[in-house]
Amino acid sequence: MSYYYGGYRKGGLAGLALFLAALAGAIIGGLLVGIVIVNYYPASREAQPAPVIPGPAGEGAQVPSPKLSDTTFSAAYAARKVGSSVVKIATKQEALVYDFFFMPVVQEREGLGSGVIIDKSGYILTNNHVVEGVTEITVVLVDGRQLPGSIVGTDPYTDLAVIKVEGADLPAAELGNSDNLVIGEPAIAIGNPYGFDHTVTAGVISAINRSVTIDASTGNALEGLIQTDAPINPGNSGGALVTSTGTVIGINTAIVAQAQGIGLAIPINSARTVANEIIQYGKVRRPYVGIARVTEIDRYLAARNRLPVDQGIYVSSVVRGGPADRAGVGPGDIIIAVDGQNIATATDLQKAVYKSAIGDTLEFTVVGTNRRERTVRVVLTEAPTGR
Repeated sequence: MSYYYGGYRKGGLAGLALFLAALAGAIIGGLLVGIVIVNYYPASREAQPAPVIPGPAGEGAQVPSPKLSDTTFSAAYAARKVGSSVVKIATKQEALVYDFFFMPVVQEREGLGSGVIIDKSGYILTNNHVVEGVTEITVVLVDGRQLPGSIVGTDPYTDLAVIKVEGADLPAAELGNSDNLVIGEPAIAIGNPYGFDHTVTAGVISAINRSVTIDASTGNALEGLIQTDAPINPGNSGGALVTSTGTVIGINTAIVAQAQGIGLAIPINSARTVANEIIQYGKVRRPYVGIARVTEIDRYLAARNRLPVDQGIYVSSVVRGGPADRAGVGPGDIIIAVDGQNIATATDLQKAVYKSAIGDTLEFTVVGTNRRERTVRVVLTEAPTGR
């Protein structure tokens, strides 16, 4: 099954085809990098300044319903409320190509995507693949203003980025609560597909907690995605998925290439956390365990290799000097539990790490090469740059 990012480049699709892949034997780089859990938790529980981006709308209070005349056509209400907060992002990028005589030539390519103004001071949330590698960004507002944009920070592992513009009277969107979604409720996508500015399409929330492998060579994946049948096309990337009450619940990210009506969005609660990290630190800080390569164990693999357990993850290599290495976890060990929770897949281990904070201590239950079970205490550190 192939996936395309929803960005658009003149002359072709900006996104690469993405293929779902099994994780047995995968390099999990977010233990170096690894599977990205979109339901991402903050990397630190230390005292933080007030978040730049407000929490979900309606926390601790009832959100008033729109008037009946508005809800009759919820897409119209949502578009009227959020439309001015969704912007077009035009980019330029230099690419090295070869001419007829096989001589290298630098060619300028133009791209189009979408973004959502999340703060009136000019912060805009979009997809990483919309702005990755670009040399120039122009943000076009609904009122026709064209403002130069600069990249505040990017996070390839969640495919999110924050850019910044300077301007007056910037309309920030109201961010909702993606944890309270109901399958079947209305969903409205707003963006700039194929350069058709501020296009509104409508559908429903088709499913939640979907997963997409974005790099088959490493097993790098997005998880916890929202699935919608609201039409999403190249150029919609970074645009808003909103409710009938006009609150943003997701950032439109990818489509299934061979299908109709299967679009995917990053939940806004996860995107908000990533955006706050980028705005405060210029990057997303993540806890790190330093396990470089693992293989998932099943009954067949256990029987064939005469392993002492038939569930867990087999450690093939660790990062020298990393948290796992310092704690005594090494090649040949089998991790069967973390803090008392069974570990059957690489995703299980990734979740256990990412829901913890930098500086936390996790108790790994490990079966060693001597076939004996032991408990190892691993202190998480901040992931190195590029991990």
